[in-house]
Formats: sequence, C-alpha cells, structure tokens
Amino acid sequence: MAQIAEDLFLLLVDNAAASPGLDSPRREHVLAAATLLDLAHACRIRPAVQGESVPPGRLVALNAPGFTDPVTGPAFELLQARPLKPGAAIKKLTKHTQGRLVAHLEQTGQVRRSTLSGKRFNRTSTFPLTSRDRAGPARAALLSALFDRTPPAPSTAAIITVLHAADGLGALLSLNDRGWRWVHARAGEIASGSWVDESPTALPEVNLAVTAAAVRQALAELVRS
Repeated sequence: MAQIAEDLFLLLVDNAAASPGLDSPRREHVLAAATLLDLAHACRIRPAVQGESVPPGRLVALNAPGFTDPVTGPAFELLQARPLKPGAAIKKLTKHTQGRLVAHLEQTGQVRRSTLSGKRFNRTSTFPLTSRDRAGPARAALLSALFDRTPPAPSTAAIITVLHAADGLGALLSLNDRGWRWVHARAGEIASGSWVDESPTALPEVNLAVTAAAVRQALAELVRS
C-alpha cells in the first residue's frame, strides 16, 4: 500500500475547493518522492553505500518480499531496471505518479474526480473526498507532530519531510510569522531524521529515514532549479 503517497495526496485535496493546494511542479515532485519513500519503508529500495558495485547514494531495488500496488509498482520496476540517483528517479516518476494515485484512489472509493469547465474550454479537475476517514487522522497526526512535538509515525514523518524539502507546508497550513518559525524549526528536525530517535524503530523505519535523507536533498535541489 502506498500509504505515504496516498495520505499526502488526500491531505493536499482536503480543502473547500477539493483541489491540490500545491502548484503542479512541486506537487508532482513531492508525490513522486513519496512513492520512493513508500518503497523504502517496505524495504524494497535503499541508497547504495561505499564499497558496493553501485555508486554510493544511488537508489537500488532490493529482492525483498512484499506487494507493490499500482502506485509504487512502476517506481519499483524503474529501479529494478537500473539504480538511479534520487533526483533522476523523482524526475522519471513525476509525469505519471499523480495520475496513478488518482486512479487508485478513485478505484478504492476514496475520492471522486470532478471536471469543471473554465474559460476558453479549459477544464480543471477537482478531487472531492468521499470521507475524511484517512485525511482527518493524517492531518491530526501531522499537526500533533509539528505543534505538540508528538513523535511522528513513519508515514507522518515522511510527509513532513517531503513537504518541508519542497517548501510546501503552506499547502496545508495557514499561520502567522511566529507559527511559521515554529513549524519550520520543528519540520527541519523531523526532516533531519530526529523522529527515528523519538520513537521505537526497527529496520523499516531506519531504512525509511536513510532513504528520506537522500530523497529530500534531491527534492530540494529540483524545487530550486
């Protein structure tokens, strides 16, 4: 299950307009990054390390048991074909990840796609949630991690990490200057991997944190370029 990527998209459309609150280039990048982190948490990929046949830092596919869904499957197949730098993997996944996510969320009954006509025959899609059974708890967990310093669950930490790297937390939060100073400081702590020390962890969490460190750096560079 692509929990990180799915929860991230549901959070982005959990608003009155039922439309993602993050501009298209950054949204496509963070969703692609989130699918990679789903694979990392499932121990299906990891960054190569010094001494391996693959250059250090490239993402490699692992022969680990597990089920890949329609969202994470293409990402896993991409890295099975050959190891890639995190930035290159994000770029290659950017074009189709949102479409796969929407199709999967529609098929599982979590969103409805609605098409609105605009000026000059432009059409805009919105994605109303069928319920807030996932978005509500996901938002509550994110707010608790940021404002109450609750140790975040892995999926919450991953969402905060990719949004912080892409300067995208404003898509979910509306704060004054003092609030943003707090959020940026706390989000930076979580993105740096502090959440691993805050919670009991096992191999999947450690692999997620290690992979997230590589992915967030690449994501920040893509957003700045």
